[in-house]
Amino acid sequence: QVQLVESGGGLVQPGGSLRLSCAASGSTWRRKGMGWFRELPGREREFAAGIMWKDGATSYANSVKGRFTISRDSAKNTMYLQMNSLPLQDTGVYYCAASSRGSSALPYEYEYWGQGTQVTVSS
Repeated sequence: QVQLVESGGGLVQPGGSLRLSCAASGSTWRRKGMGWFRELPGREREFAAGIMWKDGATSYANSVKGRFTISRDSAKNTMYLQMNSLPLQDTGVYYCAASSRGSSALPYEYEYWGQGTQVTVSS
């Protein structure tokens, strides 16, 4: 099993920035890729960004490309999501996930999930 714990969510003004963290523990050798997903109000869980743990290759949803940056610190077993220029529409619950297959944009490809962290963009 892989345990994932997100942190860093909170309240931010429109146009502001937040950095989310996802600390992994347990059988992390199972992890080939990780991703950030989000649930926006009234919408299904959607892919935001993914990263291959070994080589750091990244992928992004079009909706966040150029504003979000995913990264990882292998020594700390931690993944990050730097979010800039946040609009009101980015409000939602953000989840990190780990997969033994890769960093797919499909939620069902991920076996392990964190509990989620709330991001609220509001003035």
